[in-house]
Amino acid sequence: MSRIAAVLIPMPLPEAFDYAEPEGMALSVGDQVRVPLGPRDVRGVVMALREAAGGNRPLKPVSERLDEPPLPPGTLAFVQWAGRYAADLPGAPLAIALRGARAPPPRPMRLLRAPGVAPARATPARARVLEVLPDTGLSGADLSRAAGVSAGVVKSLLDEGVLSVEFAVESRSFGRHEPALPGAELNASQAAAAAELGGMVRATGFQVALLDGVTGSGKTEVYLEAVAAALAAGPEGQALILLPELALPQAVIARVAGRFGAEPGEWHSGVAPPARRRVWEGVASGDCQIVVGARSALFLPFRNLRLIVVDEEHDGSFKQEEGFIYHARDLAVARGRIEGAPVVLASATPSLESLRNAETGRYRWLRLAARHGSARMPDIDLIDLRETPPETGRWLSPPLVTAMAETWARGEQSLLFLNRRGYAPLVLCKACGERLRAPDSDTWLVEHRYTGRLVCHLTGFSMPKPAACPHCGAKDSLTAIGPGVERLEEEARGLFPDARIAVFSSDTVFDAREARRMVQTMAQGEIDILVATQAAAKGHNFPNLTLVGVVDADLGLRGGDLRAGERTYQLLAQATGRAGRRDRPGRALIQTYAPEHPVMQALKAQDRDAFVAAEMAEREAAGLPPFGRLAAAILSGPDDFQLEAFARTMAEAAPNAQGVIVYGPADAPLGLVRGRRRKRFLVQAGREGDLSAYMAAWRARVRPPGAIRVTLDIDPYSFL
Repeated sequence: MSRIAAVLIPMPLPEAFDYAEPEGMALSVGDQVRVPLGPRDVRGVVMALREAAGGNRPLKPVSERLDEPPLPPGTLAFVQWAGRYAADLPGAPLAIALRGARAPPPRPMRLLRAPGVAPARATPARARVLEVLPDTGLSGADLSRAAGVSAGVVKSLLDEGVLSVEFAVESRSFGRHEPALPGAELNASQAAAAAELGGMVRATGFQVALLDGVTGSGKTEVYLEAVAAALAAGPEGQALILLPELALPQAVIARVAGRFGAEPGEWHSGVAPPARRRVWEGVASGDCQIVVGARSALFLPFRNLRLIVVDEEHDGSFKQEEGFIYHARDLAVARGRIEGAPVVLASATPSLESLRNAETGRYRWLRLAARHGSARMPDIDLIDLRETPPETGRWLSPPLVTAMAETWARGEQSLLFLNRRGYAPLVLCKACGERLRAPDSDTWLVEHRYTGRLVCHLTGFSMPKPAACPHCGAKDSLTAIGPGVERLEEEARGLFPDARIAVFSSDTVFDAREARRMVQTMAQGEIDILVATQAAAKGHNFPNLTLVGVVDADLGLRGGDLRAGERTYQLLAQATGRAGRRDRPGRALIQTYAPEHPVMQALKAQDRDAFVAAEMAEREAAGLPPFGRLAAAILSGPDDFQLEAFARTMAEAAPNAQGVIVYGPADAPLGLVRGRRRKRFLVQAGREGDLSAYMAAWRARVRPPGAIRVTLDIDPYSFL
């Protein structure tokens, strides 16, 4: 009797579709197949197989089983769990899991002489091509060069069939990692934490540990020993290290290579598609033992995953905000549970969710309270900008400028931290007061002096800076309001014209290679003053950096984000922690208009526990995470009236559930994005219920009109 294959397709479809298994195909769960869907064949994955017991409807057959690695059972279970957790269609996480499989393979191409085919037209140039072409073939570029002809001559012979193309798949395996190689010398605290993690790994079961260590305490060296234990437990063991930033993987990759004798697989958006495919296939085959990557690396098809590390676990960039919405830290814990693998969450400023789990005993809590070696934490002072403001038209206060001059005179480095890209965050017309906004959006255009353009950092829209105001036509009336990192660099160059100054932001560092070069240049002492956003504020070790100046410490406290205080403390603690990483004492100066704010006082006193206790008490009283849960429903559409009507319909359709409160609909803070109006619901619930199921049931009760989109966000991090 033939079988029925339930095939999940990586598209926004509500469920897996049934297909008939052709006789002799012998499918298995996890196989990648090609199946008919409408007028075309598409890729899918076999999620289940069952006997065709008297079905009364004809099924289309599976077209073919692809010669691709199957998805392991753990990956299939994780994809299904992730879809349910995010209250999203199941094909969305599968699309992420197949991203590497669908990338083009690295295929070097060579041209060969096709037997028995003569050129339709003989010319001297064509004759030279055929004379110099060896039997083993050449690439098109090499053949043109050897024959001294243009690429068009070679192409014409290829089009006529005189030449044929042969693709050779590059077979380059990953180097084997050696866990027995000596690691870094650990102090007593590090050695105790490494022993605890090693015991977790050798116990071969799911557990979670919070590796909570101050900046510079050597957390990376500790969790690399856990990786060594995972590899030593068996030759097929694999480990995943998740990182939040493009720049951070480069430093960790170098440490992994130094510790284990071979580079790990690298997985993030900056990796070229052929290299991504090579990593995907290496993970699926078990040839790639260690992967260092961004959040989507969680969806790779690991054969024998024995350890997951989430470095800088508090970082907000682990939250994917578009497409399939998820938080990589939370999904890492879920994947560890599914795979039966331990999970290590590492941070100098852990999230309140992780701290709460550690306090209640759900996670092991490993603390590194001191910096490694002779280094100590920097002294932190607050600069009250109400008492010592910068000069007119400047952004650096006199105490900070004086400290920078003293640091430079000693031959040491300074870092100016401002988490704002570009030259200025707002462009204003002095004649009419018009604030330049992105078209069809409520976002301001940011001036970038390096490129001479105005850019929307939300939608990606950019335009040359106009000579006249687009609103009133006044010439030379547009002025920059507020500072960005480019403006700070301009001010620093005016104050220290002989200093070597550089800017580190996503506008000046475009890819992983450039990030690595910038980090190395700074670490080697070739930069005197580094002006940086959060791209350089965490995870890096700059031995000669002794002064950190935080230019606008109040920036993250503005707005109604429930995590504003937590995020600001985390970011500034990480930024100030860059100073004094070796034997030279460090110092941090924080410019603020609110030195009395609890976040600023906690930073000055370096009393994280007091800040966390106060923040936890406020969250518990309000029933907010980590003591409760939140979810959001974001509605968007091009027509105000249609959106308003649908929002009322959706509000009326909200299920009644004990302990669940629905707020809204309300206009989103960013009410217009790319021509679409936006409204939001916020749902609050206790931790005991299934909030994902509630949101999925709510969405199933309504059918939005064609122009309206409904996006669900479980455990939201953005409230815009």
